[in-house]
Amino acid sequence: MTKAEIVTEVSHNTGIEKAAVLATIEEMMVVIKESLAKGENVYLRGFGSFIIRKRAEKTGRNISKKTTIIIPAHNIPAFKPAKTFMEEVKNNVK
Repeated sequence: MTKAEIVTEVSHNTGIEKAAVLATIEEMMVVIKESLAKGENVYLRGFGSFIIRKRAEKTGRNISKKTTIIIPAHNIPAFKPAKTFMEEVKNNVK
């Protein structure tokens, strides 16, 4: 499902104009990105958590040049679904 499809579905289900739904979804994504950039996790009860995962420093290899490089430790965004979300997805397997 794309963002446009989500906007259409939310607009249809709530009766709110597509432009307002799009603006709301866009702003929600901005707030989540800014919070994660500041190192703050975002918790949406019943849905899941957008969290920061720390990746340790590791050694990488460039096979074509036969060299080794050090990949520094860094943070990556991740999503951890809520238990109720997981159960709903598990039980709807077709």
